[in-house]
Amino acid sequence: QSLLLVLSTRFSDIELREEEGIPTQEFLESCYAIVPVLDKLGPTVFAPVKMDFVGNIKKINQKFITNKEEFDTLQKIVLHEVNAGVAQVRNSATEALLWLKRGLKFLKGFLTEVKNGEKNIQTAL
Repeated sequence: QSLLLVLSTRFSDIELREEEGIPTQEFLESCYAIVPVLDKLGPTVFAPVKMDFVGNIKKINQKFITNKEEFDTLQKIVLHEVNAGVAQVRNSATEALLWLKRGLKFLKGFLTEVKNGEKNIQTAL
């Protein structure tokens, strides 16, 4: 079974809202869709990555569900936290988004190495 079949909600399907940015709900769904991929890649090797990934998704989701209308884009969440002076506070949605972005970038780099023929997981990592 192809890894791509696991991804039901893809980042590439998310439509940016003209002046408002990235829709929170769709972004979170795309992130959650990656979790089973991490299991397929290696439940042991990727366990810490998965834990970090899921934790950051949950932090953003917790902020989102407090007011789905107000926080319908990631940009609105970040701006709200910046204006409230809590963006740099530990466990803020903004901090979680930063680490989630780093995790996604790491995963993309790893998958690119594998796609380009790297057979050794340690080398790809």
